[in-house]
Amino acid sequence: MKKIELLAPAGSIETLKYAVSYGADAVYLGVPDFSLRARINKFDEKSIKEAVEYAHKHKKKVYVTLNIYAHNRHISMIEKHLKFLRPLGIDGVIVSDPGIINLVKKHLPKVDIHLSTQANATNWQAVKFWRDMGVKRIILAREVTLSEIREIRKKVKNIELEYFVH
Repeated sequence: MKKIELLAPAGSIETLKYAVSYGADAVYLGVPDFSLRARINKFDEKSIKEAVEYAHKHKKKVYVTLNIYAHNRHISMIEKHLKFLRPLGIDGVIVSDPGIINLVKKHLPKVDIHLSTQANATNWQAVKFWRDMGVKRIILAREVTLSEIREIRKKVKNIELEYFVH
């Protein structure tokens, strides 16, 4: 069995530092325009850069949320943001929208793609589909039961599964 990764949300530099101090292996964060945690998110591009540097200095991972369902008006802004993220060395992106997945593959081809819980992956066929599309980790829907997770694991290999625990 692989080591379990403790992943914590970071809505600001301050909360990122708390998460790192209290043992998180990784954090997720994003700018309000592209993150579904917009109301509690205080990041901008400057602070994302600072956050990645801080986390990596402490040997922690950073996943950037791009988990909105994009409309046409978002596409050029997302591409610009992906170009900003490229030199930062982020460890992964958390995405819901298939179009954004295509943009990530184009602009950040070496960055791991994680499917957001917002995409509602609730069964092994969906997990298999997303794996085959190049997604490395599936953040399962919160409604999925432990027995369903076991079945997904049994039927779909070579995919990381993530689940919210409170």
